[in-house]
Amino acid sequence: MAPYRRPLASLGLAAGLTGLSGAAVAADATPAVDSPMAAIVQGKLILEIRARYEDVDQANLANDAQAFSVRTRLGWQTASWQGLQALVEMENVFHLDDSHYNVAVPGGTSLNGRTQYPIINDPSVTELNRAQLTWTASPHLSLTAGRQRILIDDQRFVGNVGWRQDEQTFDAVRADAHLGGFQATYAYVFHVNRIFGQSLDWRSDSHLVNASYTVSPRLKLEGFVYALDFGNAATSSTLTRGLRLSGKAPAGPLKLTYDATWARQGAYGDNPARFGLDYWQASATATWKIASVRADYEQLDGNGTRGFITPLATTHGFQGWADAWAAVGGNKTAVDGLKDVNVSLALRPPVKLPLLRDPELLVRRYDFWAARTGAKLAGEWDAQIQAAVTPRLTCAVKYAAFDRESVVPAGTALAPPSRTKVWLTFDFKL
Repeated sequence: MAPYRRPLASLGLAAGLTGLSGAAVAADATPAVDSPMAAIVQGKLILEIRARYEDVDQANLANDAQAFSVRTRLGWQTASWQGLQALVEMENVFHLDDSHYNVAVPGGTSLNGRTQYPIINDPSVTELNRAQLTWTASPHLSLTAGRQRILIDDQRFVGNVGWRQDEQTFDAVRADAHLGGFQATYAYVFHVNRIFGQSLDWRSDSHLVNASYTVSPRLKLEGFVYALDFGNAATSSTLTRGLRLSGKAPAGPLKLTYDATWARQGAYGDNPARFGLDYWQASATATWKIASVRADYEQLDGNGTRGFITPLATTHGFQGWADAWAAVGGNKTAVDGLKDVNVSLALRPPVKLPLLRDPELLVRRYDFWAARTGAKLAGEWDAQIQAAVTPRLTCAVKYAAFDRESVVPAGTALAPPSRTKVWLTFDFKL
């Protein structure tokens, strides 16, 4: 039987063109001008530089990985002329030493042959990162075409993988609209410019639909359909439909926020598999003055052969910074599914030190279980401190320690090998 493929109309194209959620935002608003040349001349420079040192110690490999990379983005965004605005941006990533880390699809082929080292997926690359044209048709509707950044909600399903040096962008046409409390996005994606340079990009025939209605600050209702069809990555071709609730409210001296998501996933396009897997998530955050505490539950089901996947997500922010669960296709997944509970504490002390202003500290604890069998698989500690050096330069030190259980019950797959990671990052933005 051929994999399930739903007609485009039933995926919600009409809704996507008429209105939309907290998805990607069009190019930044700038003053209108009276000619195309004036729009170019009165545009603004885009310049971002990120220098990063990364160290990885992985239990099943004798050699540690180290990488010192510098990413530069340079571009130009025009002013608006008759509602039109253009943006072009190049990206370069280079390493001071490219011999002590492995660039590879987890579980797949190494791109640089350094298989004796742990993976650090920041290949050296120079490429066109973004090239887009946006038309703001009205205060309620904008259309964007070209290579662009698409960020939907918290990027759990669609994002730019911004943690890695080579950003994930999309060759797509997109409509963003809003009317009162109703918002919607529709995007047709025909190419995914992934984080491995150009060698592992995906040919795409995919549709992204996201619509929401804000009832009040306490309640936002959202629905989404992501129909992903990749010509050269059939096992990642999936149809995911879901619902999300979120909101915020004061509770005495506390500020409370919450969100909850359910989704159902099956095969789509040329995917030869047959499956139906669920996703569940719920979180709550309480903030009081300089401190925030967050508790989060997430479950990605698995059937023993494959797990729920999110091929276009920014996965680094989920299931641990160690990225131990990374798998083929840019996913974090496990064949038995993956269930985690994590609790985090964030502090923003009002400290003003020379060269280090507005520090932010975060500590998070994860515990992981197999969703299908309930077996305990691993635990992880994450920690980060970041601060501003100048108004345009920030620095951060980040740490992750993933420890797997050495023994699990029969019938449950082992977790990936234990590992620790350390990062030192400097970010400059003009």
